[in-house]
Amino acid sequence: MARTAAKAAPWSASPEPARASSGPLRVLAHEDTAELQRLVARDPIANIYLAAHLEQHGTAAPVILGTQILGYDDGGLRAACWVGANVIPAGVDEATAPAFGEYLAASGRRHASIYGSAAAVLGIFAEMERRGVPAKEVRANQPLLAISSEPLIEPDRRLRPSRMSEFDQILPAAVAMFEEEVGYSPYSGGEEFYRRRVASLIRNGHSLSSLDECGEVIFKADLGVLSRQASQVQGVWLRPEDRGRGLSAGYMAAVVQLARKQAPVVSLYVNDYNARARASYERVGFEQIGSYATVLF
Repeated sequence: MARTAAKAAPWSASPEPARASSGPLRVLAHEDTAELQRLVARDPIANIYLAAHLEQHGTAAPVILGTQILGYDDGGLRAACWVGANVIPAGVDEATAPAFGEYLAASGRRHASIYGSAAAVLGIFAEMERRGVPAKEVRANQPLLAISSEPLIEPDRRLRPSRMSEFDQILPAAVAMFEEEVGYSPYSGGEEFYRRRVASLIRNGHSLSSLDECGEVIFKADLGVLSRQASQVQGVWLRPEDRGRGLSAGYMAAVVQLARKQAPVVSLYVNDYNARARASYERVGFEQIGSYATVLF
């Protein structure tokens, strides 16, 4: 489905995180790390982004310029949200979502998206929308899938970790994937930032691809988030002229095999209306374990 280019949000952007309002919300600090780890561990696959962050940095305190982890604390840490270019909730429920939505609406910051567990995302956005923050698109039902065993079908052995020497071939495929999925160019947030992101995935062995004899990308996928327990596959893309030929399932089976060398569970989320992709993932052995939602701004 064609999508229009993203329009600038009517509220102002800010490189600095806003302060938490009074009440149960506060910016988490290093001393909150153990409590945040316990919260994230309740659902380590759905909360994989924060799980990976904690494993990498070992702290709930802000470590990246312009980002913070916001906690809902009413005598104990009940819920949290990563707040940066994207907003990613953990443990947010019907009772705590409005507080996060109020904070985000009042902060004056522009975020690219909110994504994560559907009830949390939709609850937060409902409050933001009530306070006048519009969305470009709401994807309310994105099945969260996972597999913790070998794939059910034979993997396509042509898939392998991408090489830095292939960066100039991988980058256009990554851009095409992003534009198809989100509806605007990833360069809108800065070309150099996105180039570094793609290069980092390749350098760390988290970009997987298959190239033809002319060096053109046929298929690509990324291990976009990786913790000790799970990976989250992102950026799945098959060259348009190869679609409809039954190739994607074999490639996804290969993604599972390669990803499980780094973490035992492989997860991803998919738009509910993407019947072809869902059928392919089911053939490979993915099963639904939850529901995500994404709000694009």
